Amino acid sequence: MATDTSAPPLPPDLHQEITRAVDAGFEAQTRFLADFVAIPSLRFEEGPAQDFMADALRKRGYKVDDWSINLSDLQHLPGFGPILGDFSRARSLILQGHLDVVPTGPAEMWRDPPFDPVIRDGWMYGRGAGDMKAGTVAALFALDALKAAGYVPAATVHFQSVIEEESTGLGALSTLQRGYRADLAVLPEPSSLTINRAQVGALWFRLRVRGKPVHVSVAGEGSNAIMAGYDMITALRELEADWNARAA
Repeated sequence: MATDTSAPPLPPDLHQEITRAVDAGFEAQTRFLADFVAIPSLRFEEGPAQDFMADALRKRGYKVDDWSINLSDLQHLPGFGPILGDFSRARSLILQGHLDVVPTGPAEMWRDPPFDPVIRDGWMYGRGAGDMKAGTVAALFALDALKAAGYVPAATVHFQSVIEEESTGLGALSTLQRGYRADLAVLPEPSSLTINRAQVGALWFRLRVRGKPVHVSVAGEGSNAIMAGYDMITALRELEADWNARAA
């Protein structure tokens, strides 16, 4: 007994159906091509064009595997050709702001409650308004403005809202531990309308001063830890002044 293993016959009008589908999408195809051609994709500057294509595939429901070429991963393979250049020149950007704020201090020293923001004479007053929730919001709405104007970033943008800046900076450090990297990071912290490329650091330490308690009748035989603390504070201020003078 013979078994027919041939494929089922194709519909007689299959070619016409495909041709009609191609014709129906040709205008959109032409617009897509024009947008694609408008993206400069010179050698070593192909990132934006690749992002354009990857975005188009994702919108169509395809799974996209997007990576950067590392020459060291290829040089041992047959067919490798040496090249002078860098495939990773698409500039990536980190926009980072912190949301933790310093303590409010005495409530009676505030004209308005610290967490009830008010706008007065063109300025918003409230704990954290300037340091630095305004900068974080400005960065977010800058991205919104780009989108509203019909533009998209030319490369990857990481928007980061972090904690624990006021004391240690562990929030920013955690983003690095998690693997986020970029060619440039912009922190829109208020800075007198200038760009600062470096910033002072901070040293945190604890000092323990031990006294020698005695009866008040023989106070001169004891040691007051608080008074000794004054001497240490004086010495630390002198050290601070010396370091600042050397760094100037």
